[in-house]
Amino acid sequence: MWCLYCLSQVDLRRAYNCEIMLTKIKIPLPDMINAILALDSSALDIDQVENLIKFCPTKEEMDMLKNYTGDKAMLGKCEQFFLELMKVPRVESKLRVFAFRITFSSQVDDLRSNLSTINNATTEVKESLKLRQIMQTILTLGNALNQGTARGSAVGFKLDSLLKLSDTRARNNKMTLMHYLCKLLSEKMPELLDFDKDLVHLEAASKIQLKNLAEEMQAVSKGLEKVEQELTASDNDGDISLGFQKVLKNFLDTAEAEVRSLISLYSEVGRNADSLSQYFGEDPARCPFEQVTQILVVFVKMFKKSREENGRLAEAEKKKLEKERAAANVAVKKDGADTDEPNLTSQILKHALKPRG
Repeated sequence: MWCLYCLSQVDLRRAYNCEIMLTKIKIPLPDMINAILALDSSALDIDQVENLIKFCPTKEEMDMLKNYTGDKAMLGKCEQFFLELMKVPRVESKLRVFAFRITFSSQVDDLRSNLSTINNATTEVKESLKLRQIMQTILTLGNALNQGTARGSAVGFKLDSLLKLSDTRARNNKMTLMHYLCKLLSEKMPELLDFDKDLVHLEAASKIQLKNLAEEMQAVSKGLEKVEQELTASDNDGDISLGFQKVLKNFLDTAEAEVRSLISLYSEVGRNADSLSQYFGEDPARCPFEQVTQILVVFVKMFKKSREENGRLAEAEKKKLEKERAAANVAVKKDGADTDEPNLTSQILKHALKPRG
């Protein structure tokens, strides 16, 4: 009858869910304990370890079982499970260390990959001569358009101005500045049109938040601290933790070296991320890395779209002229030409399209 009393002390839903969890592990309880102490990820995977953590006995449940004087063989599966876990000193701490060890390599690999992506994107943007020439052409274009005004001799422009190129239209309302930029480059500097090929890692980098990386770095560092604490505490466990200590110490030696390397890379990335903002004359505090890369990604997409639209328009105009020539058998002028464009083009050619060393 004590078994019924015991079950009444353990929440029935918790006991039921615990038994379900145990049926999924499918190894005897003693073997499970050995796998925990050996940190054997071939016997228990991360999902199983995390479930074991959820069902570690509480202090109240342990006190209840410690005070039980009846036949332990009569206890339910949940209580039997609790009794086995209680044989391991600080079993929950050991399970959390186990979980950290299982996920450590993938965490570090993901962090290193994201940090390297940021570094690569920063280098690609700063070293792209094509992007630099396009930026110089945009500046000259802006100065030509604003000639005679206070903004007509600018030495630079805010990075977010790139996003306004598709909003500003010519007088005939048929062409945006982005369309005109693409047309100009296509005619005079076609080698710059594929500048986005220099920026292989830009889009991936634009999706990474440095704040999230900082939180992940902190989580790894704290996890390593917990490993060190449990390794020290296990010195007083006796023989039961000898194998656990040996495996954990080997892991800790390797993990500490990897984290030191990761911290060094993280510091380097922080400096490079700030330098990207500064490269465009922006304050990293007001226009951080994330904003810079997102603006550049949108600019690349707008550029491609306008270039494609120019191509379709040019093809349509060509077919139209061919039909008119066939019908009239005479040369006709292009209908709806922008009278502003020749003068503007001459200014751009004069100021921006000189051969660059």
